[in-house]
Amino acid sequence: MARVYREGDIGNEIMQRKVAILGYGSQGHAHALNLKESGCEVAVGLYEGSSSKEKAEREGLQVMNTAEAVQWADVVMMLLPDERQPAVYRSEVEPNLSEGMLLLFAHGFNIHFNQIVVPPQVDLGLVAPKGPGHVLRRLYTEGKGMPALFAVQNDASGEARDVILSYARGIGSGRAGIIETTFAEETETDLFGEQAVLCGGLTALLKAGFETLVEAGYQPELAYYECVNELKLIVDLIYEGGLAGMRYSISNTAEYGDYTAGPKVIDEGAKERMRGILADIQSGKFAREWVLENQAGGASFLAMRRREAELRVERVGAELRALAAEGVEAPAGSRTGGEA
Repeated sequence: MARVYREGDIGNEIMQRKVAILGYGSQGHAHALNLKESGCEVAVGLYEGSSSKEKAEREGLQVMNTAEAVQWADVVMMLLPDERQPAVYRSEVEPNLSEGMLLLFAHGFNIHFNQIVVPPQVDLGLVAPKGPGHVLRRLYTEGKGMPALFAVQNDASGEARDVILSYARGIGSGRAGIIETTFAEETETDLFGEQAVLCGGLTALLKAGFETLVEAGYQPELAYYECVNELKLIVDLIYEGGLAGMRYSISNTAEYGDYTAGPKVIDEGAKERMRGILADIQSGKFAREWVLENQAGGASFLAMRRREAELRVERVGAELRALAAEGVEAPAGSRTGGEA
């Protein structure tokens, strides 16, 4: 089993460094505020005219433009979207790096697929919290933490490992556990999980279930509740107690259906297609497609986003969420208890 690092295993090296957080989105705001409240000296680096400047300053953070933040810092964390990082790195970050600095990423995509190449005299590492930034922030404020991965790729200073672990502790992950990985492993497993299970596989399954019931003549509202809305109940049970904990909490009928129907949907053919997805990630095929998509202005990506937003399952879901927000009672056919 992999070693899990916790707060007691980690020093306070990050407290002796000036940390620049580049970007102030979901991850950026969480890292900056958590580090600040852990006692670190933090600045946020933003492009000129960024709408996030006022928000960051309102939350007590010093804000600089990106180049100034890199010049000021000892540690730089890149928390811009993957597709924006290479251009910003070339124009604002790389010219201002110096020997002994530490450059961090929260996702290994651009390093692993050589979209960004860091000079060997600069320390290079990864700190990847395993969840959205707003959850990372909420857990920290509750005195808890989010698990994280860390990796060391360049260690020119001889101190990179300790500083990287200390950074992970500073954002609160030492409270939950920190596991060592590599840029390659983090990138490939993260992309696979997103595509085959958490996002791509899951949304395709939800849509297929909804459409199957509606096409069979059932009310779309009930189809939405049964195939989409109740998912949160099941996911929460799995989060709290694993698959066994979830199965303990649902009805025997639902558990029996789990065992008998699940393998009919996700069979060896589905696993073989998953292996194909993983192969495309490992070979760099997906990365090349995504890089080319962004170089072309993202036209196909934006078209897919528009088409998905117009699906019936989305319209029905929006209507039901609006009813719930108004306090209107759900249809009689929906369940909110332990059954699934």
